[in-house]
Amino acid sequence: MKLYKKYWLALIAVLLVTFSILGYFGKEIYRHAPPIPEQILSPSGQVIYSKASILAGQSAWQSVGGMELGSIFGHGAYQAPDWTADWLHRELRAWLDLAAQAQFAQPYAQLTAAQQAGLQAELQAEYRPARPDAAGVVHISEHRAQAIAQTAQHYDALFSAAPELRETRVHYAMKENTLPSAQKRADMAGFFFWTAWAASTERPSTDGSKMSTYTNNWPPEPLVDNHPTAENIVWSVVSVACMMAGVGLMVWFWAFFRKQEEEVLVLPKHDPLAGIALTPSQRALAKYAFLVVALFIAQIFLGAFTAHYTVEGQTFYGIDISQYFPYALTRTWHLQTALWWIAGGFLAIGLFLAPYINGGKDPAFQKLGVDVLFGALIVVVVGSYVGNYLSIAQLMPDSLNFWLGHQGYEYVDLGRVWQIGKFTGLIVWLVLVLRALLPALKAGKTQDRNLLLLLTFSVIAIALFYASGFFYGEHTHITIMEYWRWWIVHLWVEGIFEVFATTALAFLFVTLGLVSLRTGTTAALMSASIFMVGGVPGTFHHLYFSGTTTPVMAIGACFSALEVVPLILMGHEAWENWNHSNKTTWMSKLKWPVMFFTAVAFWNMLGAGVFGFFINPPISLYYLQGLNMTALHAHGALFGVYGFLSLGFVLLMMRYLRPNLAFSEGQMKTAFWGMNIGLGMMMFTSLLPVGLFQFHASISEGMWYARSAEFLQQGHLVDLRWFRTFGDVVFMIGALTYAWQVIKALASKK
Repeated sequence: MKLYKKYWLALIAVLLVTFSILGYFGKEIYRHAPPIPEQILSPSGQVIYSKASILAGQSAWQSVGGMELGSIFGHGAYQAPDWTADWLHRELRAWLDLAAQAQFAQPYAQLTAAQQAGLQAELQAEYRPARPDAAGVVHISEHRAQAIAQTAQHYDALFSAAPELRETRVHYAMKENTLPSAQKRADMAGFFFWTAWAASTERPSTDGSKMSTYTNNWPPEPLVDNHPTAENIVWSVVSVACMMAGVGLMVWFWAFFRKQEEEVLVLPKHDPLAGIALTPSQRALAKYAFLVVALFIAQIFLGAFTAHYTVEGQTFYGIDISQYFPYALTRTWHLQTALWWIAGGFLAIGLFLAPYINGGKDPAFQKLGVDVLFGALIVVVVGSYVGNYLSIAQLMPDSLNFWLGHQGYEYVDLGRVWQIGKFTGLIVWLVLVLRALLPALKAGKTQDRNLLLLLTFSVIAIALFYASGFFYGEHTHITIMEYWRWWIVHLWVEGIFEVFATTALAFLFVTLGLVSLRTGTTAALMSASIFMVGGVPGTFHHLYFSGTTTPVMAIGACFSALEVVPLILMGHEAWENWNHSNKTTWMSKLKWPVMFFTAVAFWNMLGAGVFGFFINPPISLYYLQGLNMTALHAHGALFGVYGFLSLGFVLLMMRYLRPNLAFSEGQMKTAFWGMNIGLGMMMFTSLLPVGLFQFHASISEGMWYARSAEFLQQGHLVDLRWFRTFGDVVFMIGALTYAWQVIKALASKK
């Protein structure tokens, strides 16, 4: 322990400081979330919306897919508008037209520039200070009440089957009669209004100075004077400086202080793991490998299906299927399936390594536990899919939707009951793995305790951190919900899983004799500290414009910039991974798992690093949140990193589950390069150029325009979305070839 004391102290210090920051400013998010007014009241005494109707509207929005159909505060799907930006712009234009008719008896568009500027000044004077009074009531003008009514009428027609907006629904990839209930449509309009109100109303000032809106002046909307704040620009510059300083320190440390391994490794002549007989629980993991591959292929086809909706809207090559499988449903299944198979690969490798750690034997009833966990996984997956379908088809009772249907929040769409089932499965997995880890830790025989201890902590964290998804409910304020949702999407996935993967690989390479114990343990401990420094407080970079204050923006900008720092050395890690396959002759059987781990290093650098930092500074995300540049980063980071890791873990298990079977070299090349090249084609021929065009539109006109049908249905942008088909096809060829190789190996009796 003394040898690694400084690394443990550094990791403990990092965790204490970073989680303290996350917790302290989380409390500030609770305190300063945009208020939900008790009433929105017109001069005539009419209650336009109430707090109860706004919260009912949030539930109605969740029931149609929530963030899987358009977005709120920039978070959600990239097809259909951002409802916050769209409502705000429509309401502002309606107000200006009403005011123009009242003052000049002309439409706003026909006024002189001076007249338009005067009306815009009046609009800003009315909208920006429209905060609740002491009783929680927001008083609005008659003009604004009329503008709200006009905007609500548009949404009522849009989410129904009104024929005059059918073409708009096609462009938005919405099914006909998305929300059949008129009352639910009215309530949902109130929820959309409230998000736009938060985006156009200034926070209270303590000294009389001009303040930003509750969403830090997001979205870009010149009509209501929504422009980047001074703090936005300042912290963007500071974040770049933090990133450069972090990179410099990392290179300096690597060049001058990194101690090269002094001991000379004697490489094993034979695979150390091949001589250990598989246990019953390890053999039972073959079905996990099949499930991962089956869900992977299903997710790919769902992705292609969903992407096609962006060009045809309601049909698939002319076949009208949106009434049964609309965009919101296929996108929900696409994202949920990705999480299921990626997590499945991680869980399987944990269960696979456990007997090796336990001296090559199963704890009592280990196989039974593995089988029970698999059955429970099937039940939860199928149940969540059925619940999603019934919710979006509006067949789920309102009282059950959040619990059994669709939560409405991207990446945690599954109903709460299925979410509880998933958490229960993680606890079962934790128990199964700990039953092997704890005896080994106590005995200290299999590996040095430091590496096993870190692996144990990461396993515990994977199981327990998912519980953060239970800290919000159906009617929780969306700003607070976003805080907890990103604990799962960012902290659980990008932080905890990253540490687990790094530690598991270190354990594997140490066990195989390819890396010394000291090097593997040191690298794992250092990597954990580096990942957590930026990763934990960096969670806040997702919350710049979700109703949080400037300190949250500052913390998120500076710390998330540090997430890029460890990625600069991924090229060296890729070289080391590749070098492992050439160290000994028996490593040739592990060539393809190592190749997949090498791909992880590349996409970590490009998808997570380059494209992640592209959208990371507040000034960038101000214009890019909710555009295709976000999808560019998501595809490169989620599949490129965690997808390739999970697929590599499956190949690694297959090496030992079918030790006498060799993969086809030609087919594995097709699989590996097909998926890598296909992913690159998707990103560079479609997502990136569309995102750059949207970026320009967001800066020049506003967020509403960059997401509008008017902009996205231009010929060249439609063509760019069609171009994605080529990348999809190449990717699918690689994925299907990979699946064939794994399934053929599983079917083999050798």
